[in-house]
Amino acid sequence: MSGPLEGVLVADFSRVLAGPLCTMTLADLGATVVKVERPGSGDDTRRWGPPWSRTSTTYFESVNRSKLSVTLDLADGSDLALARELARRADVLVENFKPGTLERLGLGYDQVAAVNPGIVHCSVTGFGSGAGADLLGYDFVVQAVGGLMSITGDPDGEPTKAGVALVDVLTGKDAAIGVLAALADRDRTGRGCRVEVNLLSSLLGSLVNQAQGYLETGRAPGRMGNRHPSIAPYETLRCRDGLLAVACGNDGQFARLAAVLGAPGLADDERFATNAARVGHREELVAALEDRLAEQDCATWQERLTAAGVPAGKVGTVADGFALAERLGLAPTVAPAAGGTPAPRHPATYSTDLVRPAGPPPRLGADDARVRAWLSDAAPAPLPHPADERKASS
Repeated sequence: MSGPLEGVLVADFSRVLAGPLCTMTLADLGATVVKVERPGSGDDTRRWGPPWSRTSTTYFESVNRSKLSVTLDLADGSDLALARELARRADVLVENFKPGTLERLGLGYDQVAAVNPGIVHCSVTGFGSGAGADLLGYDFVVQAVGGLMSITGDPDGEPTKAGVALVDVLTGKDAAIGVLAALADRDRTGRGCRVEVNLLSSLLGSLVNQAQGYLETGRAPGRMGNRHPSIAPYETLRCRDGLLAVACGNDGQFARLAAVLGAPGLADDERFATNAARVGHREELVAALEDRLAEQDCATWQERLTAAGVPAGKVGTVADGFALAERLGLAPTVAPAAGGTPAPRHPATYSTDLVRPAGPPPRLGADDARVRAWLSDAAPAPLPHPADERKASS
């Protein structure tokens, strides 16, 4: 199994989350990714623990499987020459240095394209390469200044970040989409291009209905806890033993909810007969629903509502999420090495074999000798995908 990106060489000059997630996605699809790291320390996330893994941290391993690791000191002339040679040979270069840094090193888009016109050169920044070039782009800060925190959390509480570095994740996925689009365009035209993504733009694009509502009305949305600004009930409701997420997207689903709860008259009540009416009378609606829901536990209501075609589920943990995926046959994990710790799998499935078997995340500098020799060879054979060599031996 080779994957659709077999033969594509990715020079990965990125670190932390967004860039490495992009390049791991490309590796999943068959690209050979050479991760360039600082000698001695490597990617920052190798030290971001706990939790610790057997070789580094779970944070690092979450976005760096199936890559080769080479350590290059870009302040050293000979190592910089190897980095430039890697860029000259690469199909894709992904980086998230502060804007202007790679240009000073001779690794900017224009410099690389001059010797490698087919290069797809992807830069990931916090706030773009123009007026925001000097702003430091950290996910938490972008969630704050970009408005995501202002719509997350309880109405009477503090603005709250998402429970994962969501903006980095979204930006990494946008970067992968951009790279794949540029590779497809190169197949048509023979030309590479510059791809630029930034955390703020990815965040604003992800706000979808909240963003469009603001642009239409001029009113910035606020925090509503687990409630939806335009749909009701679409929120968590308290049962006898905990919280149940209920999502009624139309009047028919609400009528079925009312029937299951033993209160079919709610669907005919003028306060609740339409979605707009339910949104306008949300407090009365929630009180009426929770009065009924208090009679049973979450699991019972989930089973009964699901059987009736009403979307509902008990609020669970990450462990519950993986267990559910297992029960549904979704195979949520892969084991990147014999005896290794499972990892979340590539999220898409395909009717043909497009995803490579996973190789383990590399130890720092694990491929120094081979990659350095390959870069010094005038006519080398292609570097192999690391899964080909490591899966059986790790």
